[in-house]
Amino acid sequence: MNRLQHETSPYLLQHKDNPVDWYAWGEEAFSQSKAQNKPILLSVGYSACHWCHVMAHESFEDPETAEMMNRLFINVKVDREERPDIDDIYMQAVMAMRRSGGWPMTVFLFPDGRPFYGGTYYPREPRYGMPSFMQVMDAVYDAYVNRHDELSEQADNLTSSLDRAFLRLDDVSDDGFSETLLEAGAKGLLADFDEINGGFGGAPKFPNPMNLAYLLRFAHHTQRDDALSAVSFSLQKMAHGGIYDHVGGGFHRYAVDEVWLVPHFEKMLYDNAQLSRLYAQAYRATGNEAFKRVACDIYDYVLREMTAPEGGFYSATDADSEGEEGKFFVWTIDELEASLASLSATLPNASEIAIEYFSMSRGGNFEGTNILNIPTEPSVVAKRLSMPLEELESAIQQIKDRLYATRTNRPFPLLDDKVITSWNGMMLASLAEGARLLNRPDYLGAAERGGDFFLNDIMASDGRLFRTSKNEVHKGNAYLEDYANLIDAFLELYQSTFLGKWFVAAQKLAEFVLAHFLAETQDGFFDTSNDHEQLIVRPRSLQDNAVPSGNSMMSKQLLRLFALTGNPTYEEVARNALRPLLPAMQQYPQAFGEALNAVDMLVRGAYEVALIGNPTQAPTKALLAVLHEGYYPNAVVALARESIQDSEKEPIALLHHRPQKDGQPTAYVCRHFICANPTTSPAELESLLRV
Repeated sequence: MNRLQHETSPYLLQHKDNPVDWYAWGEEAFSQSKAQNKPILLSVGYSACHWCHVMAHESFEDPETAEMMNRLFINVKVDREERPDIDDIYMQAVMAMRRSGGWPMTVFLFPDGRPFYGGTYYPREPRYGMPSFMQVMDAVYDAYVNRHDELSEQADNLTSSLDRAFLRLDDVSDDGFSETLLEAGAKGLLADFDEINGGFGGAPKFPNPMNLAYLLRFAHHTQRDDALSAVSFSLQKMAHGGIYDHVGGGFHRYAVDEVWLVPHFEKMLYDNAQLSRLYAQAYRATGNEAFKRVACDIYDYVLREMTAPEGGFYSATDADSEGEEGKFFVWTIDELEASLASLSATLPNASEIAIEYFSMSRGGNFEGTNILNIPTEPSVVAKRLSMPLEELESAIQQIKDRLYATRTNRPFPLLDDKVITSWNGMMLASLAEGARLLNRPDYLGAAERGGDFFLNDIMASDGRLFRTSKNEVHKGNAYLEDYANLIDAFLELYQSTFLGKWFVAAQKLAEFVLAHFLAETQDGFFDTSNDHEQLIVRPRSLQDNAVPSGNSMMSKQLLRLFALTGNPTYEEVARNALRPLLPAMQQYPQAFGEALNAVDMLVRGAYEVALIGNPTQAPTKALLAVLHEGYYPNAVVALARESIQDSEKEPIALLHHRPQKDGQPTAYVCRHFICANPTTSPAELESLLRV
C-alpha cells in the first residue's frame, strides 16, 4: 500500500493499493518535487465520481502507467470534497487552459505549485480524438525539461489571472439593489425554463434548487403565477422522473437527458439537503400534498441510510455497484415479479400495477433494465387499472416497501462516510425547517442531535470549525461555506426550539467569519481564513455551483442576524459583499440564485417577528402555527417566554421590551425594527405577514 493508507478520506483510500507512489497534498510532496526536480502530477476527484473510477481502473491500477507516473512525476491525490480550495484554484486554471473542466481533474504543476498544463479524464489508449494518458505525460515531461523557461512564464501569467484579492469590477452603486434587479433575475431564469420537461435548459439536466427557491420566493412576493407554475411543474417532473429514487427516496445527482429519466446514479448529501428543503417550502406555498410526501421520503432516506452514529450525515453514495453504473437501482420485470410474489395474498395484481405505474417493459429503458419513473399521472394510471386513486396509492406504497426490502439484499454502492461540515449544515437547516413546516417532531429531534454534535465536537470555543469528521477524527480548516451553512443550521434550530444556545453559536460563528474571512477591501469574503495554508492564490468563489456560494450564503445569514440583533455591521458587510455581484446577477442569474435570495431579503426587508409567550401552551402554539403552516421566506422569528426588561442578558435585540398585550401571548411584526401594533390574534398575525 502507498501513503494514502494513512488518510481518512474514502476517496483517497480507494487509491491506497495503486502501484502509483501517491502522496497526499502537503509539504512532503512539494519537498520531494523540488529535491528531485520533478513536476507534480495533481489528480483531483471524489468518491462518487464515475469517471474517476474509470481512470483509476484504466491507468492508476495499471503497472505500466504507474511506472511512468512514478518515474517522471511526484504524484499527488486530492479529495475535492476535503479540499475545495485546491479544487477551485486548479479547476479555474484548467478552465482557463481548456475552456472546460470536470472530474477527474489532472493538472501538472511546477514544484512551487504553479500550474502549467491540465485537463480532465485521459483514457488508457487513444480514442475519440483524445490522446492516451501516457502520451500526455510524455509530452508534458518533455516540455518541462526542454521548454522550462517558456512554461514558467506561462505559469506566472496563469497564476496571476487566478488571483482574486481585488475583484477588478467597476464601481457599482446601491441603486442596483432594487425590485428591478429582482424582476430581471426572475425574467432571466424563466427565459431558460423548459416548459415541456420542467427545470432549466437541456441535457444534461440538473435540479438547480437555488434557482427554483428564488422563483418560489419571487412568486410569493409578486403573486406571479408564471414563476410559481415553473417551480411546481419542475418539482413534479423531477419527482416523477428517474432522477428520483422511487423505492428508497432521495435524488440522484443529475439526469443525462432532458426528460429527467436516466440519472447519473450517485447520490449527494448536498442535493438532498437542498431539495428536501425546497419541497417542504413548496408544500407550504402551494398546499400540494405530493411535495410533502417527497420531502418526507428524502428526510426518511437520509435518516435511515446517511446518518452517522454521532448524529452527523454521510457525504455520498456511489453511482456504481458490482462494477456497473446504476445496477443497484434498476429492475427487470422478472426481478420485479419475483420480489412482489410475496404480496400475492394481499395484492394479487401487484406486478401488473407496478409495471403500469412505473412504465416498465421487457426491453427496458436503460441497457435492458428499467429505471423506475412515472411518465403518466397517477390519476390516469388509476383509471387504466380501474382502481380508485386512493387504492392505487396504497398499493404503490406496499409495492415500494416490498421492492425496498428486496433491494437491501443487493450489494450496496460505496458509501462515502466522511462528514462534511458545510453539507451537514445544509441538511441540518433543512431538517430543522422541515420539522416546522411538516409538523414532524422526529425530524427536529434528529436535527438537534446533529446540531449538538457540531456544537460540541466540531466547533471550538472561539468559533473555529473543522472541515471533515470520520471515525472520531476531525480534520482540516473549515471554509467559508462551512461557516455560512452551519450558521444557517443553527438559526433554523433556534427558530424551531427557541433555545438560546443555537443563536449564541450562530453569532459566534459569524463573528469568527468577520474576523478571519472578510477581504481587506471590504467587498466580500475569501473562501479560506486568513490563517489558512498559503496556496498560490487565495481562492474566492462568487457564483453558485452544485452548492450555494459561500459569499452569498454568508450574506444572507448576516441579514438574518441583523434582523434579530439590529447590529448594523451585519447588514453593511452583507451589502458590501453583494454589491459587486449586481451586474452579474442581472446578466446571468442562472449562476447567482443564492445571491438573488439574499438580495431579495435586502431589498424587500425581513419580517422581524417577536413572540412573547410560553411555546408549550395553546395560545402561543396557535401563533406559532401561523408561521409554521404558511410560507414566509423573509420571516425571522424570535421568542421569549416573558417580557425582557434587562436587555443586557438577552443578545436578541428584537425581543427587548416587548410586553404582552392584555396578559396574553403576543406577536410583534416589525420591519427594520419598526413594529405594527402587537396582536394576540392568529388571524391578525397572518394578515400582518402578508402585507
